[in-house]
Formats: sequence, structure tokens, C-alpha cells
Amino acid sequence: MDQFFDFLRHYWWLVFPLSGMAGGWARQWSKASERRHRRRLELYKLKNQAVQAEQASQAQVAALMAAHDAVNRRWLDYELDVGKLIDFPVMTDVREPLTVAFLRAKKAADGLRPARPEEITTAARLAEYRTAVHGFELAFDVAEREAKRIKDSNFTGPERQRLATARKLLNLALDNAATPAERQTAYRRARRELDGLIVLPEATVAALEEKIARQLGGRAAPE
Repeated sequence: MDQFFDFLRHYWWLVFPLSGMAGGWARQWSKASERRHRRRLELYKLKNQAVQAEQASQAQVAALMAAHDAVNRRWLDYELDVGKLIDFPVMTDVREPLTVAFLRAKKAADGLRPARPEEITTAARLAEYRTAVHGFELAFDVAEREAKRIKDSNFTGPERQRLATARKLLNLALDNAATPAERQTAYRRARRELDGLIVLPEATVAALEEKIARQLGGRAAPE
């Protein structure tokens, strides 16, 4: 112990360089610790961002479902309105490539549609549904523009006359001022005029017959 104190008495001046070196080591260690801490934070942020990127926003899914519904409503405007289908028959003509493309796009979007927004949980699934809905919108827009452009020009003169006659007969079938007998007869004649010209979707016929039946006091419109 005496030797240690004797050493300190003779070499006390070493305290200054040693303390400087110790301070340098301490600063280096502190900086290294700080760098490690920053790296850990950066890694945490990156991992968190990656997790968020893989998660689908329910708000985004809900917005896509609303857009999907909007196109379906536009289609139902045709499907549930015989008069509109007579005016723009291409919308139900499966011989038309644009109509076929629209119906396929609708089937694809309907197949990917979730029952609830929370059912889509990944970015990949969200992207798949988004692509299908946008494809549905585009295909419907193109088919509708073409249908409005050509109207009934694909039909011959006599066929266009039959379509016009069917349109008038359907107006009579839905006219509250007409008698029940007149309306039922008009409906039957309209169906005959359309036979072979326009294939009416089942939903279209059902909606029309239900509307006529309500106006006739619950009696179904005869074929």
C-alpha cells in the first residue's frame, strides 16, 4: 500500500493525461451508444412502416365498395328499366364485345368484393380489388358510351319499328289511365314485339311485371 502511495506522489502528473484519455474513451463510448440507439430507432420505424404498408386501410376499402356500388346502380338503371334497354339495346347484347367485356369485368369485381371492409387486411388484396373495381368502371363507361352512340342502328328498319312499337306498348302497360285489360294486352304485345330482338334479363322482366302487378292491384301480368 505504501508503494502505491509512493507511486502517486512521484507520478501524480499522470492523472491529467490519463483523465483526458478516459474522457475521450467515455465520449467515444457515448457516441457509439447514441449511434446504436439511432440505428435501433430507424430499424423500428422501417419495420413499422413495412407492417403499415402490408395493412389495408378500411377507409380505402369502403371507398372502393362505394365506387363498386355506384357502377352497379348505373347498370341496374338499365337492367330494371325495359324502356331504357329498348333505347340502348347494346347494353344487353352479348354479341357485342364491349358488352361482354363489361359483364366479365362486373363478374370479376363482384367476385372480389368483401362482405365488410375489414375482411380485406393486406395491401396486395386491396390492390387486387382496386384493379377489379377500376376495370369495372372503365368497361361500363366504354360500353355505355358505345350503346348511346349507336342506339338501335344495328337493327334493320322493320326491327327498329318493332322496337318503337314495343316502347309505346310498354308505356301503355304502365299507364294508370288505361284499363287493366288494355294494360295486360299491351304488355303481352310488347313482349312479342321484343321477342328475337332483345334478350331481356330475368331481373328486368321481374321488375317490370312486379310494377305492372302492383298497378293492377296485385294480379300478375300474364305472359
